[in-house]
Amino acid sequence: MWLKEFFYFHRSDRKVIITLLVVAALVLGIVYFVSDSQKTTPLTEGDSLAIQAPTYSHGKYKRHDWKSYPHKYYKVEGGRQAELFPFDPNTADSTQLLRLGLQPWQVRNIYKYRAKGGVYRQPSDFARLYGLTQKQYKAMEPYIQIADDYQSASVLAPPREEYVRDTVRYPVKLQPTEHIALNGADTTMLKMVPGIGSGFARRIVSYGQRLGGYCRVEQLREIEGFPEEALSYFVLGTPQIHKMNVNKLSLNQLKQHPYLSFYQAQAIIDYRRLKGPLKSLDDLRLHKDFPPEAIERLRPYVEY
Repeated sequence: MWLKEFFYFHRSDRKVIITLLVVAALVLGIVYFVSDSQKTTPLTEGDSLAIQAPTYSHGKYKRHDWKSYPHKYYKVEGGRQAELFPFDPNTADSTQLLRLGLQPWQVRNIYKYRAKGGVYRQPSDFARLYGLTQKQYKAMEPYIQIADDYQSASVLAPPREEYVRDTVRYPVKLQPTEHIALNGADTTMLKMVPGIGSGFARRIVSYGQRLGGYCRVEQLREIEGFPEEALSYFVLGTPQIHKMNVNKLSLNQLKQHPYLSFYQAQAIIDYRRLKGPLKSLDDLRLHKDFPPEAIERLRPYVEY
């Protein structure tokens, strides 16, 4: 039926249609054969011969003495057979790199890296090659030989003089088994404790002076931000407590103590005015501002 309709075209139209069909068939055939013959990307002459390094000796092998290389063959992705032999990634040419099982585009990347001044200074640097699998690198690693010319020049520099620590500016810290007496320690000694710098050392001394001396090591926790891990380096030492006479000090003097608030100092003044001198802190136990824990905390620091 289609053929019957086809012959209804004018003769000139039929010629044009047949010509177009023949041209289309030829184009498809050319595309098929060209794509089949170029499944692999050929290297240009510039890729394969861009870098020609001079012959050098490295160990017992020479660069172009391939016959003396211990060869080993293995399979890579795609079923291709690759060959292992000693090589220097800084000077190996494209033929060697392809024999190692690398893809043409990987070889081009190596050439680009070297052209930009890149140097492989140690075998692990070659592992950064894009597309290189762990299996390939582990197989090649024993065969990677970097010439001494490409090693870092830092190995030729004279050794640095041994650093002598300035124990005045940077004091040596205590060992975990060492301790320091809290009472009587100055800022220099306190800075020997791990975690204690100049700031905390000054705050420890200042807080001890305001208290009238430390009666427990745990009082260091009352300093804001004090590092808990530093507590184990302290022992109390000989207590040197300076007591305050609660029957003689003024309101302003009483409230200077860290354990007395303004309202507690005012309560002491009111008690002295109404009932006379205090004989014990227990005289204040019925006052709302003096709970039992506040009285016990204050007891080592008062006299009458």
